[in-house]
Amino acid sequence: MVSGRRSGCGFAARLPVLGRAAGFQAHKGCISRRVASICRIVTETNTPTTDRAFSAIFPLIVATEGGLSTTPADPGNWTGGQPNVGQLKGTKYGISAAAYPNEDIQGLTLDRAKALYFTDYWLKARCSDLPAPLALIVFDAAVNNGPHRAVEWLQTALRVTIDGIVGPNTLSAVTKAFSRPGGGARLCSEFMAHRIDFMAQLETWSTFGLGWSRRLAHLPFQAALFAAFPP
Repeated sequence: MVSGRRSGCGFAARLPVLGRAAGFQAHKGCISRRVASICRIVTETNTPTTDRAFSAIFPLIVATEGGLSTTPADPGNWTGGQPNVGQLKGTKYGISAAAYPNEDIQGLTLDRAKALYFTDYWLKARCSDLPAPLALIVFDAAVNNGPHRAVEWLQTALRVTIDGIVGPNTLSAVTKAFSRPGGGARLCSEFMAHRIDFMAQLETWSTFGLGWSRRLAHLPFQAALFAAFPP
């Protein structure tokens, strides 16, 4: 998990330019929603995913996260969660020293990373109970930004009580959203808009923003494929 690193997320390749524009802060919400509206290509499906879906989605996320990184400017690479605080152990397969200070990051195996992804991100965000395209989007955010924040974005998009926990009310709201024509696409778009808005305001955006932009720009296309061809 990271809060500001190279392994990407963001909206589009142009966004770092937009982010430096004087008017971006005033219009960032509108820009975020406009860019995120690409999620409307997502085919409507309300079929919950399965743990088999996790095995299909995991390679996509870990490929985006990449291998070992020990960039000192990345807060996630330090056991203290800030540059020059604690030990510089790095991040590997998206498993960061900040989130797992006692983990052997350099010696981390892909199987160990997969186990952590499943228990600490997939299950915590209850991705198995979400429709496939939404599960991918929420899971990617959970890994990159933390499961609690990812669920908060989902609840914000659903306009339900925000507590960072996926419970019956949240799942019921998801079902209702996907039962309406175009509702699933609108929910995915709104989720992405809130994530984009958050990422663009990080202090490390100027350093890692382009990589993050590629990550978020690619997500809706991956979600569309999962909607059309569920795992």
